[in-house]
Amino acid sequence: MKNLDKKLPDAPGVYIFRGPKRSILYIGKAASFKTRVASYFRRDLVETRGPIITGMVKTAKTVDFITTDSVLEALILEAHLIKKHQPPYNTKEKDNKSFNYVVITKEEFPRVVTMRSRELGVRSDEVKYSFGPFPQGGVLREALSLVRKIFPFRDRCAPNSGKPCFNAQIGLCPGVCTGNVSRTEYAKTIRHIKLFFEGKKTALLRALEREMKNSARALKFEEASRFKKTIFALKHIQDVALLKSEILPRSDLGRIEAYDIAHISGTNAVGVMVVVEDGEVKKSEYRKFKLRTSTNDDVASLREVLTRRFEHTEWSLPKLIVVDGGTIQMNLALRLMKEWGLAIPVVGVVKDEHHRPREILKNPRSDLGFNERDILLANSEAHRFAIGYHRTLRGKFK
Repeated sequence: MKNLDKKLPDAPGVYIFRGPKRSILYIGKAASFKTRVASYFRRDLVETRGPIITGMVKTAKTVDFITTDSVLEALILEAHLIKKHQPPYNTKEKDNKSFNYVVITKEEFPRVVTMRSRELGVRSDEVKYSFGPFPQGGVLREALSLVRKIFPFRDRCAPNSGKPCFNAQIGLCPGVCTGNVSRTEYAKTIRHIKLFFEGKKTALLRALEREMKNSARALKFEEASRFKKTIFALKHIQDVALLKSEILPRSDLGRIEAYDIAHISGTNAVGVMVVVEDGEVKKSEYRKFKLRTSTNDDVASLREVLTRRFEHTEWSLPKLIVVDGGTIQMNLALRLMKEWGLAIPVVGVVKDEHHRPREILKNPRSDLGFNERDILLANSEAHRFAIGYHRTLRGKFK
């Protein structure tokens, strides 16, 4: 690749992989170009990022860099560029419906919240502004918490309720709930947040400096001091949490479903499905299955659970299935996927005598770049959820 002969800068920003005729293939953010871009040329790329990104790197001809003052600003610029250019490998790597957006609502005192693409479509009448897409929900939440320290905003509390919400008590809500901030003052904060998420930091700083001078001229020195502190915070963003997110391994391929069975000698037999997406549990999509036939046969029970789950064609399909057990359970799930015409890979988690993970079993089709942490998280959640459901049923029938 031509321009990788140059020294990669040790700085945050956005990198752009380009293909033939400088077509944009993929856009990503980096805490350090030197570390992040170099990671695409490691020998274990297939294991860490999967075959889609490996294919992109083989197609790419050059890499461009746009530096930013902080990782937080790189995250926002990445979202803008993905929205503008719709790079094919960003959308191939992840289901568009699971992208995240920052939303400012249409209210007298707007809330600042996050929504996924599918939710954004359903609730569009509530949305005044939206910013994104942001590929990683966990990183976006860290980013929004940083923004909130600079610009406190409302997310849940009821305006003028008279009782301070928890966030007001710790300085993350300006007092919308207690009536400490007027509609006009709060509208300024919303404009500032809008400018920041539009990537207009220079214009935002100019506006804040202008407001600081106006406050000082009007002898409102406390207000001027607040503006001065905000300007300082914007110029010295402390995004340590986002730096950590660059270092920690993560799964880029989306939805994992994990399954487990629980019973005592075949009685009160239950099965469960849990969902982990982008390294985070999605409890709203967990499902319980009360088994129709009491049995000690965990393989037959797993067959029933998987069959009943995949009868729900309205549910999103996973990109990886995790089963609790060894080769027998894994091969059963693979056979069922083949019977149903689904090309979904399967892994099995084998436990030791203390029910601790001992080994993750894969077949060649399962090597898609999911990291071990996400697989084990899904498996442990399935076990916890299954045991809890089984105990609930057992208690009812005592």
